[in-house]
Amino acid sequence: MNPLEPDDLARLVDQHGAALVLYARQWCQCPEDVVQQAFVQLAQQGSAPASPAGWLYRVVRNGAISAARSASRRGRREAAVAHRGEPWFEVSEADRLDAREATLALRRLPIEQRETIVARLWGQLSFEEIARLTGSSTSSVHRWYQKGLAALRERLGVSCPKKNLSKN
Repeated sequence: MNPLEPDDLARLVDQHGAALVLYARQWCQCPEDVVQQAFVQLAQQGSAPASPAGWLYRVVRNGAISAARSASRRGRREAAVAHRGEPWFEVSEADRLDAREATLALRRLPIEQRETIVARLWGQLSFEEIARLTGSSTSSVHRWYQKGLAALRERLGVSCPKKNLSKN
């Protein structure tokens, strides 16, 4: 496979950049740096990976975890202060959910559930892609997704939309 062209890289940044930053934010306080480094590594590849998006998520995940470990070595106090960072949701008057409450509820989920929800909803990854990314089974990823959504609905007081089961 040929190296990625600049237009291909630009398209990948446009399509996945924001979601990758959100994804990396789960682990570290420098998500933009981790994502930028992942794109630099992608540009330096001799050949394009079979699935550039999946490759980027793997590199961002590994980089974010490494960055988090480095930050924890600098001290618990700094990490606790830095963890307050930016909210995961933008506040909007038109939104039905309170962005701060939704951010807190998402942060309180176990990492497996939170990672799966972020990768699925914002990253638009399939359950199979998330399973490969996390080294888990597809059924485990699906279960984490369902449990995480149920916990978020409960914590935020939001019910699941009812499906119309009657046929006319």
